[in-house]
Amino acid sequence: MKELLKKLEIDYLLVNSTNKYLVEYSALSENARFTLTGFSGSTGDALVTEDNIYLFVDGRYHTQADNEAMEGITVIKLGLGQKQDEEIRKFINPQKILGIVSTKVSQARLESFKGQKIKLLDKDPINDYTEAHNSEKTMAFKPITYKSSKPTFISNLEEVSYLTGLRDFSKDCSSKIWGKLFVNTDGHFTLFENDKDCDKFLSNFESELLIDKSSINVHDYNLIKNPINRTSEIKYMKSIKTEKEIEAYKDAFKRTDLAVKAIREYIETHDNLSEYDIAQQLREEFIKSGAKGLSFNSIVAINKHSALAHYSKNDKDTLLNDGDLVLIDCGAYYESGLATDITRVFVKGCPNSTQKRVYTKVLKAFLNCYHSDLKTGYEIDTLAHTILDGDVEDFVFTHGLGHGIGINVHEAPPALNQTDIAKTEIKNNMTFTIEPGLYNPKYFGVRLENSCYQKEGKICSFVKMGYEGKLIDYNLLNEQEKKWLKEFEIL
Repeated sequence: MKELLKKLEIDYLLVNSTNKYLVEYSALSENARFTLTGFSGSTGDALVTEDNIYLFVDGRYHTQADNEAMEGITVIKLGLGQKQDEEIRKFINPQKILGIVSTKVSQARLESFKGQKIKLLDKDPINDYTEAHNSEKTMAFKPITYKSSKPTFISNLEEVSYLTGLRDFSKDCSSKIWGKLFVNTDGHFTLFENDKDCDKFLSNFESELLIDKSSINVHDYNLIKNPINRTSEIKYMKSIKTEKEIEAYKDAFKRTDLAVKAIREYIETHDNLSEYDIAQQLREEFIKSGAKGLSFNSIVAINKHSALAHYSKNDKDTLLNDGDLVLIDCGAYYESGLATDITRVFVKGCPNSTQKRVYTKVLKAFLNCYHSDLKTGYEIDTLAHTILDGDVEDFVFTHGLGHGIGINVHEAPPALNQTDIAKTEIKNNMTFTIEPGLYNPKYFGVRLENSCYQKEGKICSFVKMGYEGKLIDYNLLNEQEKKWLKEFEIL
C-alpha cells in the first residue's frame, strides 16, 4: 500500500463501502472496502496509512469483522455513540494529505474533515468497477407533486423512487430507481439514468440549484455552479406513509408472515439442515408468497453465528441439531416496493434454561418498548437499554433498537437509537422496527424484530408472526407483560 499512496501523492486513503449513489447495500463487486479488507458488512469504512490498514466497524459487526478481515487488517471496534469519522481523524495527521474518492463520499461528509488536507480522486484506486444495470421500471404509486421555491437536484435513490412512484426490481435486494432527479419549481421532473447526461446537465445549469449535502456526492456537487444547501424535505415527506402505503405494507407483511411460518415448519420437520439449506428454502417461500425479491440477503445464523448481529455467510457446513438455536432475519419486496423486515429465533427440539432466559428477556424488552408511550426513538431506545444492559450475565445489547423502513430497508427518520435524528418525534404513519437483542459470541444471540407503524399515537405491529413458545419462561414475565403477549400468536 505504501507504493500506492506514493503513486497517488497522498499520505492516507479513505476506502468506502458505498457506490456512486452512496447506498448502504451496494454489490460486493463495486464495494472497494470489501475488496481491500474482505469484510462483507453493509457499513464501515477503511483507512489506508503508510504502515497499516484500519477497518472501522460498529457493534453489529465486531465479531464478523474479526472473522472476515484479511491478515494485516486492524479492526477498530466502535462503541455505542462513537462516530466513525471522529475516530478516523485520530489516525491521521491534519498536515498530511488524505485521499478521498469524489464519487463515493457525500459533500457533507467531506466538509466534516475541515482542517484536513484533502486530495479528491476521480477514480477509486481500489475498485472502480460499476455493475452494468438494465432497468425494469414499474409504477407502484402515482408520482408525488413536489414544488419548491427553487429548482432542486435529488440524488438520494429512495427520494427519487418516492417522488416518481417508480420501482425497479432488476437488482437483487433493491426496489429503487437507479438515477438522479431534477425537479423544476412547477413540479415537473427530469430523471437522469445516465452519468454523462447528468454531468452535462449539471455543468450547463446556470441558475441556483437546491441540493442536500448529506446525499449528494462530491463529484456532482463540484459540477454545480450555484449550489444552495438545504436539508431535504422529501426525507421527512416519505417517512410519513400515505394510507395506500400503509395498506400495501399490511398486505406485504401478511405474506412475509406466511413465508416465515413456512420456514419454521420446514425447520421443525426436517433434520440435518444447514444455514444455507434454510436460506435457500426461505427464498423459495418468499417467492411462493409473491415476492419480487428479497429486501436484503437473509440472515440464517445457528448458535454462535446468531451472536453476530449482521451475520451474512449462511454456511453450508453449519448444521442445525437438537437443542440448537437459529436466528432468522429476513424480508422481501412485493409490488409496492416497500421493504419488509422481521427477525425470529427458533429452537430445534428442547431448549436449555439459558436459551429460555435470554429469549424471554429480549421478548420482555420488546413488549415494554412496543407498549411505551414515549414520543421519540431516542427515548424508546434508552428504555430498551435500561431493561437489557447488564441484566443477563455475559450477554450484551450491542446496537440501536430500530430503524425506519420504506423503499429501503433502513431509512431515517424515524430512528430508534442514540443519534440526533432519533430525537425526531415519531408521528402517525411513520414505519419502523423494534428489535432488541442480547448476544454472546461464545454461545448464541437472540434478536426479536417486529416492523411497526404508529396510529393515533400508539405503536401497531405489521408483523403478526408469533413467538417460539418453547423458549418463553413465563416466570420472568409480569402479569402486564403476559397480557401484552396475548396480542401475538404463541407457536
